[in-house]
Amino acid sequence: MACSVAVETPCKINLHLGVHHQKDARGYHRVDSVMVPVALTDVVEARPASGLSVSFEPPLEVPVEKTGVWRAATLLAEALGVSPDVEIRVRARIPERAGLGGSSADAGAALRALCELWGADPCDPRVVGVARGVGADVAFFLHPEPALFLGAGDVLERAFPPLDVPLVLVMPGSMGGSTPEAYAEFDRAGSDPAPYDEMCAALQTGVVSAVASHLHNNLGDAARSLCPEIADVEAWLRAQSEVLAAQVTGSGSCSFGLCQSAEAAREVATRAASERGWRSWATKTWTD
Repeated sequence: MACSVAVETPCKINLHLGVHHQKDARGYHRVDSVMVPVALTDVVEARPASGLSVSFEPPLEVPVEKTGVWRAATLLAEALGVSPDVEIRVRARIPERAGLGGSSADAGAALRALCELWGADPCDPRVVGVARGVGADVAFFLHPEPALFLGAGDVLERAFPPLDVPLVLVMPGSMGGSTPEAYAEFDRAGSDPAPYDEMCAALQTGVVSAVASHLHNNLGDAARSLCPEIADVEAWLRAQSEVLAAQVTGSGSCSFGLCQSAEAAREVATRAASERGWRSWATKTWTD
């Protein structure tokens, strides 16, 4: 058994997010989600201990017992028939309430680390079942790669070749709504989603211009309703000559821009911070 395991996990953006009005037996919306991993990362470390403990750096405002990492550890231990005697530490850089999947990324990384500690395969159906039980995006982070997830956004339908494209991530100064709030707003006034076929075809070929022309997020209107500044960020990004296309990711409040080069991403991120006072990161898709 390993003495300690550290897993670096990317965040994600939704190139296509199609939320349907239909819900499953759990009350979750049917979701078509085309995600790609992004190289803005957290690190999750796990090691054997005398009981279960979870800590975050910087600390969270919610009790650790309510986090996806805690739930992932307890549910996986139950599924594998082992005692959750482990210390888990999360070093976080992925911003919260951003639509970047930070909490899901941490939970997925915790599952991967615990699988190594406890001698399990992350592809084991029991592990995948735990991931789906913790949260809709967690299964994506068991093996983060460009992929289409269906069901409630938690069932892998198809994976795609690695996509290598520079990105800029920009968050407004005002706080966005929570994911439950965004879905509640969608239930009130949301539109039907577009098909995901053209985005999947673009990802299969790896043509970035085609990917850029087929971005879609029908949860975006709900995100903008809860945080109107998101629309300002999106419009500003689309007005930058170095940005091929831009949209808000997930339920917000972070928007991303596909950029022409790594230098262009750095320049746009710098302008977003200096000219508008927005939080920004120059990064790229994750291809490890």
